[in-house]
Amino acid sequence: MRFFPIFVDTKGKTVVVSGAGHAAEAKLRLLLKTDAKIFVYGNRPTNAIRLWAQEGRLVLQERAVQWDDVSDASLVYGANDNLELDQQAVALGKWAGALTNIVDNLEESEFLTPAIVDRDPVTVAIGTEGTAPVLARKIKVMNEEFLSVSVGKLAKIAGGLRHRVAHLSGVARRKLWSQYYSSDTEAAFEQGGEDQVADRFDDLVFGVSNQKPAAGKVIFVGAGPGDPDLMTLKARKHLDNADVVLHDRLVSPEILELARREALIIETGKKGFGPSFAQDEINRLMVKYAREGHKVVRLKGGDPAVFGRLAEEIDALDEAQISFEVVPGITAASAGAAAAGVSLTKRGRNESIRIVTGHDLKGFNELDWQALAQPNAAAAIYMGVKASSFIAGRLLMHGANPLTPITVVASASRKEQKITTTTLAKLPTVIGEEVKSPAILLFGLARSQANLNAATATHEQLAGAL
Repeated sequence: MRFFPIFVDTKGKTVVVSGAGHAAEAKLRLLLKTDAKIFVYGNRPTNAIRLWAQEGRLVLQERAVQWDDVSDASLVYGANDNLELDQQAVALGKWAGALTNIVDNLEESEFLTPAIVDRDPVTVAIGTEGTAPVLARKIKVMNEEFLSVSVGKLAKIAGGLRHRVAHLSGVARRKLWSQYYSSDTEAAFEQGGEDQVADRFDDLVFGVSNQKPAAGKVIFVGAGPGDPDLMTLKARKHLDNADVVLHDRLVSPEILELARREALIIETGKKGFGPSFAQDEINRLMVKYAREGHKVVRLKGGDPAVFGRLAEEIDALDEAQISFEVVPGITAASAGAAAAGVSLTKRGRNESIRIVTGHDLKGFNELDWQALAQPNAAAAIYMGVKASSFIAGRLLMHGANPLTPITVVASASRKEQKITTTTLAKLPTVIGEEVKSPAILLFGLARSQANLNAATATHEQLAGAL
């Protein structure tokens, strides 16, 4: 994001527009919606600009802008359709300490004026950093259709009512305002204006005030492998409504962006063979915030029930008599297989697949190596990057074919996703040189027929691999 969106207070401030032609007129149609004092400098003004000056909505001077014209300006626009004149105007603006903009000139502007949906005091600003003005207009139309004309009026009324709910808890206030901004309130406004809305507001305050505080709840939400588009609708809904979010280290920033800005967001990450947030502390936080009546989302990468220590956290909630819900997510095995274009199972090859982890709380994990070493066995190995040498050594020791294909998918579904195909014998070397966590090891699964088939490998091939 190059241009950070921000709302500037224009009340009583001076805005200078250099230019009085059609480019300036288009910009002024927006500026005249503000509370700024607007001064326009330029020859041959359009009829609309002359009319606005006659109406006293702006001050027009039919000459070029000068240094003393911008001495107290907050914003200065160059809108002459003449680059030299525009550059002179913004140079004066910068000298005066104002923010400057040249219309339709991204590189020489310090700020941009977005497309605006005006439901005063509700304002939706839409910007594409100059790359897609047609898209900005399309989004503007969509928002204008979505936001009723009465939204702004209801917001103004709400501003005068906020002091009457200061005694309510944060959870209760959010519930009240959620009910206030509804079609029922819009209907009340249409029927009886501000008085009718005030009566409905009183009813809402009474209802919320006399309700028993809602019991807190914990929702275990599977965030999936990292791509927000792979989250379920239910997962996104819960995240959007959460009061508290306790998330794992591997949850992507793009997914955390979906949480409410007001939500308390706490990272409770764990790292294999590295610093970890204590499980007892995670349990304590879940219980604490739920007992306070909050909606707590325990946000886990992948699926909560697959190597997510879900059982331990459920036990802690059961002991504290706190209700919970589990929202599944796409696990790394499924995401990795999809990214690599392989099937986790295949008739005649493997009709089952093991889901295992490369290490546990005690260190490297001892698996059923004998079963995994059998021809056509397949497994999705989680947390196997640092354990790759151990895994390869154990499998080879138990007779696994060194040419068994392994597809390694790192950061599945994310922009930094990387897919590597190798063999069991070469796994430790490839992992060490090319792969970083998080990664899923798809043992026994090749991306294409070009990979050697371990079941039909010749003795000469086996010797070469070793």
